[in-house]
Amino acid sequence: MEVMVRKKRKPVSEINVVPYIDVMLVLLIVFMVTAPMLNQGIEVDLPQANNEPLDIDENLETLVVSITSNGEYFLSIGATGDDRQSMDLETVGLRVNQIISANPDIQVLVEGDTDADWGAMITLITTLNAAGVTNPNFITQPLNEI
Repeated sequence: MEVMVRKKRKPVSEINVVPYIDVMLVLLIVFMVTAPMLNQGIEVDLPQANNEPLDIDENLETLVVSITSNGEYFLSIGATGDDRQSMDLETVGLRVNQIISANPDIQVLVEGDTDADWGAMITLITTLNAAGVTNPNFITQPLNEI
């Protein structure tokens, strides 16, 4: 009579990481291709000013209110997609008021086109003040040195 000897097998504790590396490289390529295509706001021709850079806290959200040369108003929080729609001044005031009441620490930046109407800019600032914005900052581009 034969006695069967059982050999104890040790569990295999190896992980095959090759598929994970493949997925990571594919994701890296996808992000590298799509990153330059992201729109970071409304295209406006910013005025030039000889100012110091703003002290923006990177950890806080920023609300950018844009006014184009046509007098159209846009709101964007952070990086938004292509689904932005222009809105009238009253809607801007209501939305900013809602955003400020939900997040009082949000930083409000105003981005105005160089050819935007000065009166429209003043009414925008007045509307923002009425909505609860105490200190809006203006986005400009540095002066071109000759």
